Amino acid sequence: MTTKIPVTLEGNLTADPEHGAGESGNEYARFTLAVNDRRLNENTGRWEDAGTVFHRVVVFNQQSRHVTDSLRKGDAAIVVGDLRFGSYTDKETGQVRETRDVIADKVGASLKFADVSVIRAPKANGPAAGASGPVAAPASYAGTGVAR
Repeated sequence: MTTKIPVTLEGNLTADPEHGAGESGNEYARFTLAVNDRRLNENTGRWEDAGTVFHRVVVFNQQSRHVTDSLRKGDAAIVVGDLRFGSYTDKETGQVRETRDVIADKVGASLKFADVSVIRAPKANGPAAGASGPVAAPASYAGTGVAR
């Protein structure tokens, strides 16, 4: 059983997102989010950077394409997901190494210091995805009478 730790992160992308597909065909996007901790220095009364933590983020499926198309290096983003821990064996040294990734449920551009335009993507696939649907005229306009 894996431990899921829910997290919400706000930070800046350190590079453009990397998009790809796994062996099973599932699409993914990976990027690193730099989260800066700022603290008020009580002696000077000024805000100071108190350190940066880097988080590797992975997002899947249609959202991975949206992330790759929308976000770039330096952009501020908000990530909601689960912190997951893992391990692997380094091929060169044979040592077991630990990993920490955020598996994102939601990724969005932060509006704190930027304006964003939203272009909605259809939820359905295929030719009907952009269709407006059937149009019906009321019976009084269609030339038919209503008998009671």
